[in-house]
Amino acid sequence: MDAANRRKSQLRLILVLGGQEREASMRKPLDAFRKVLRCGLAHLRRDPDRFLWRVNGVLHVGANIGEEARRYNALGLNVLWVEPIPEVFGRLQANIAPYSNQRALQALLTDKNGAHYTFHIANNDGASSSILELHLHIDIWPMVTYDRSISLESATLCSLASDHGLDLSLYPALVIDTQGSELLVLRGAEAILHNFKYIKTEVADFESYVDCCQLQELKAWLFTRGYREFSRKAFATHPNGGHYYDVVFRRGA
Repeated sequence: MDAANRRKSQLRLILVLGGQEREASMRKPLDAFRKVLRCGLAHLRRDPDRFLWRVNGVLHVGANIGEEARRYNALGLNVLWVEPIPEVFGRLQANIAPYSNQRALQALLTDKNGAHYTFHIANNDGASSSILELHLHIDIWPMVTYDRSISLESATLCSLASDHGLDLSLYPALVIDTQGSELLVLRGAEAILHNFKYIKTEVADFESYVDCCQLQELKAWLFTRGYREFSRKAFATHPNGGHYYDVVFRRGA
């Protein structure tokens, strides 16, 4: 092969190899993106709150100070908070004030209108407060106790919605965190329950509070009303067995 042909062959080889190098260098960020995407999708599938991406609003019963307010706002959700403790309700209102699509109502919700309850206020900023006495809860969180009690009159979610003219189409997800009385809240909402596509509750499968509802009882009650378990995540374990869960149910699943 003469010198000119050798140079042409070398040039073709350089172009081919250079093209392969460019293709490989372009493939690297694409592969990295795919890996990140796969990890993100896997995380999303494990996230018990992934239902929030499928709704335009949340009705959150047992608000406390509204610690989820920022996340709800980031998702662009309409939010109605319900909180019974007067001083905690004041803090809740202050915390949600920056968000124009969030509002709060002060009420104790159960399955009865006009019933009077002794409401026990816990020493952790009211987060573990309940109409029920503490029981095995203390084995997981021994530092949590009741500081004092107040008398509150209850309402049902049905009456609350009617009295305030709530447009429930704004809140297709119902979140309940009422420290053992979740089933009472649901029973008081039965006539309007069909408005909620998703229901999320915090619930234990042991007697955390005296006579509290437990996971299997709650699951059976919702099953007969067309709800199936959508996701479940354990976040605490009792020393003798049993767990605390965040559980999401979906209607018509």
